Amino acid sequence: MSSTGVIGAGSWGTAISNLLARAGHEVVLWGRDPVLVDAINSTRHNSRYLKEVELSPNLLASSDILAAVTGREVVVMAVPSQAMRTIATSISGHLDNRQIIVSLTKGLETGTLMRMSQVITEVLPGPAVAALSGPNHAEEVSLNIPCATVIAVENPAIGAKLQELFMTPTFRVYTNKDLLGVEMAAATKNVIAIAVGISDGLGYGDNAKAALMTRGLAEMTRLGVAMGAKAMTYAGLAGIGDLIATCTSRHSRNRAVGERLARGQAVGEAQAELGMVAEGVRTVEAVCALAQTHDLDMPISRAVYDVIYLGKDPKNCVEELMTRGPAEEEL
Repeated sequence: MSSTGVIGAGSWGTAISNLLARAGHEVVLWGRDPVLVDAINSTRHNSRYLKEVELSPNLLASSDILAAVTGREVVVMAVPSQAMRTIATSISGHLDNRQIIVSLTKGLETGTLMRMSQVITEVLPGPAVAALSGPNHAEEVSLNIPCATVIAVENPAIGAKLQELFMTPTFRVYTNKDLLGVEMAAATKNVIAIAVGISDGLGYGDNAKAALMTRGLAEMTRLGVAMGAKAMTYAGLAGIGDLIATCTSRHSRNRAVGERLARGQAVGEAQAELGMVAEGVRTVEAVCALAQTHDLDMPISRAVYDVIYLGKDPKNCVEELMTRGPAEEEL
């Protein structure tokens, strides 16, 4: 039995906490809101997320973040990307080098353009840092619907330890040493999912969706490789696997935001209506900045940026994408 702390009582943090607790591990789930924490402990349900899922008795919720991290073998970070630095800073000085931090967050920090493992390492030097990523909607994981995921960490021994911790009969875990590639794939696929949502919202069909996903994967791969990732990472669960799930699922926040943008909603209104963070909205800023740094052409990502931050008409963006000059299909 392992002792694990999970930081963030949203849908994904709750789902992972319950997965570990059901497997017999001791889990402390930190939530910012004491009212929600008390409700989780008294009712065995998260009243805001995954309401119908009964939580394991091995899961204890707490509004004391230090109780969730002090002395835990593994600390799982399940907070929005733009809050990662603040939350990590709040536990600075309370972790040691024997602990392992696992990021579940699929985004980039705007301004610094850092991946989540980089933010965590900068704020919390010492503990090893890994990332868990793949086509894993919390709604399905919480219902024990079979799925697979990737644990990315550079140290194989730590990867094997985390693989054993997270693996269950319905949650198959693979390891991958390409931490950069897994994190970049996770972040950039959210941007492509917004583009697919816009396409769906405009009433376009499966052909348009398939084209956006395929050419979007090419953009994702080009950026990752330019930064030092392995191209094959994008052919795996963290790349095309997560891209398919995020672009096609009714559970996808980013696709849902795209649909709302196509219907004329402002991005703030769309996110408020959704009630959860769609990471691609902020990540597209960092993606476009990184593309410029590496002198890369990423037209789909740029179109998403133009719709969100420049107020461009989505139909005009589609027309511009379709009428670009002739090109050879290259990844």
